[in-house]
Amino acid sequence: LAFYIRGCIQADDDLKSMFVGTVMRKIKSRTWKKQRYFRLQEDCMTIWYKSKKAGNAHSTFSVGDVEAVREGHQSEVLLSIADEFPPDRCFTLVFRGRRGNLDLVAESAAEAQSWIKGIRKLIDNLENMGQREKLDQWICDWFKKADKNRDGQMNFKEVRNLLKMMNVDMNEHHALRLFTMADKSQSGTLEDDEFVLFYKMLTQREDVLRVFQEYSSDGQKLMLQDLKDFLREEQLHEDGVQQYALKLIERYEPSDTAKMLQAMTFDGFLMYLSSSEGSIFNPNMVDLYQDMTQPLCHYFISSSHNTYLLEDQIRGHSSVEGYIRALKRGCRCVEVDCWDGPNGEPIVYHGHTFTSKIFFKDVVTVLGNYAFKASQYPVILSIENHCSVEQQKVMAQHLTQILGDKLLKSPLDGKIPIGLPSPEDLKGKILLKGKKILDDPLMGEVSDEEDTAEIDDDHHRNDSIRHRVKKSKQRLSKELSDCVVYCKSVHFSSFKHSQIHSKFYEISSFTESKARKHIREAGSEFVLHNARQLSRVYPSGLRTDSSNFNPQDMWNAGCQIVALNFQTAGVEMDLNDGLFSQNGHCGYILKPTFMRNTDERFDPENPQNRDGYKPLSLSVQVISGQQLPKVNIKEGSIIDPLVRVEIHGVPLDQAKQETRYIDNNGFNPVWHDTLQFTIHVPELALVRFVVEDYDKTSKNDFVGQFTLPFICIQPGYRHIHLLSKDGTSIPPSSLFVHVRITKLM
Repeated sequence: LAFYIRGCIQADDDLKSMFVGTVMRKIKSRTWKKQRYFRLQEDCMTIWYKSKKAGNAHSTFSVGDVEAVREGHQSEVLLSIADEFPPDRCFTLVFRGRRGNLDLVAESAAEAQSWIKGIRKLIDNLENMGQREKLDQWICDWFKKADKNRDGQMNFKEVRNLLKMMNVDMNEHHALRLFTMADKSQSGTLEDDEFVLFYKMLTQREDVLRVFQEYSSDGQKLMLQDLKDFLREEQLHEDGVQQYALKLIERYEPSDTAKMLQAMTFDGFLMYLSSSEGSIFNPNMVDLYQDMTQPLCHYFISSSHNTYLLEDQIRGHSSVEGYIRALKRGCRCVEVDCWDGPNGEPIVYHGHTFTSKIFFKDVVTVLGNYAFKASQYPVILSIENHCSVEQQKVMAQHLTQILGDKLLKSPLDGKIPIGLPSPEDLKGKILLKGKKILDDPLMGEVSDEEDTAEIDDDHHRNDSIRHRVKKSKQRLSKELSDCVVYCKSVHFSSFKHSQIHSKFYEISSFTESKARKHIREAGSEFVLHNARQLSRVYPSGLRTDSSNFNPQDMWNAGCQIVALNFQTAGVEMDLNDGLFSQNGHCGYILKPTFMRNTDERFDPENPQNRDGYKPLSLSVQVISGQQLPKVNIKEGSIIDPLVRVEIHGVPLDQAKQETRYIDNNGFNPVWHDTLQFTIHVPELALVRFVVEDYDKTSKNDFVGQFTLPFICIQPGYRHIHLLSKDGTSIPPSSLFVHVRITKLM
């Protein structure tokens, strides 16, 4: 069936053996090792597997969901059975988002290599697909889902079922009319190109066609001048418009005839608007564009709390996977909670709870391997130290031996520093944040999160905590202390005390409640404090479910290290992902000038008082939605979508507005609703677009979202490519909007 394998890679030996199928062991633990039959399906996109026993249900997953393939014993599960199976037969499939890994053992090294190389080729092919090929692939996926009897054709009943699956509520008469028009062969079924034609009629974009025809001189194409007019008047392009218009024609126009005429057809126009250049996110700000030579304290730093946990804080599973996932998402500050372990080996876990334990040395090894895969800029290792002096020495030994030159152990250039170095200066370096020995042996013995006063603030006075605080009167080992250079943890007394006594290399940690209190009572002083040195804010001890606080409040005060539970999806992580999605996903975002300059006074509670105050008006016309995902698996259930636009920023900017909801249409809902906002501090604002399934009797269901910094918005007609709850893309789900930003004074 040519349609099934359209766009598939030309078969090679690895893919051929994957098509035939292989028996491999699926490993969940030392004791759970079961044989499964794995096979690549004809679409070159789906991997199918089932138990060898007859009659058992099968499972599938898409190659598009696989983020990476790790060879050998590169997961905790495979390390635990390393004595049983050699590394050349073992590999791990790592999935996007928060889905667990799949650990496999092949019957031979050759079979393992076929699957490792084959899946990597398929992933590369997917990543290199153009817009058109991705759409073809998506259509092909739908065809497969609907073709129940797998005969490569689709009858009208199968088409009706498909429409329900696709979130379309269409009356029978209209559906039959489209079906008949697409059935060119008059065979009573759709096959190959007939189905593509049916899909195109179904997805005809009237909203985009209207814009196209408004600027087209003849209603058929945009001549170069027409396209330039559109780019100037709607997309607000000013410089080099002719050159840009020609580039768009060259890149997106599928018709060679139109290209020769220097013109753009409707297909080309739609492809441009669906591309990264037609996206709401300015492509110039996706890559690294900021000055990276300022002191560390002048940046917001992507930071994780209790990085070792994959679930909650009481019984959750501790795992090195937490570090791998956070680092691969661009996180630049990770946390380890260290305790004395067996046989002189320090362990990492959430103390005095039932969370599982991992070895400190394994965390350090992962740090060495993954610290600089997503970003070359420095990683801060925040140590919660509960170890005896003996095991602290072992920690220092592991850090030094495993990390080697990556660990920063002395000031740069060997000179006495006069200020914090920049992310650029510290490329490829791992910095330790922890206590440092002073002349006074009683200074700095209590670890950051164990500070008695802060625990009291959070009403977290249970026995185990009191017990911990008493026990934390410990001595520090010189070896571990010597590993701390630019991030020396100190107790915070007051802003006045800090201004007089603090050194630039000192860093204080605040619980979320303490930080909020400081922002309320002395916002501008907090901003000033953060212009001089680093601050870390972490979640309350009461958040045993690993929930998060709103990081925006802390960024408003210039706090750099705002530590979140990366394992917990929700609006807080959407904001974090949104802020750090710019500047090359490097994990460092330069703070606005008024938060870096010690001569300025910026109070997040009263932003109108600052120099250079220039409020802006944001107008968003939510035009339409495309192929929104189903949220309810129930047969025949179709969503009633609404769009909410949220502004997250200084308190004066916090706002949200919604469109009305559309009955029973998740496929191509049309709103044409305009939402208006005033933005007082655009440099700090994030804009979150959320789609929900309206429910009049209970809480609306989440459908998709996209969050971006206000300063990264491109004006004009734009598509917003939606993300799932855990931040992964859900193509081709999108919103089509028109955006205008104007000055208010």
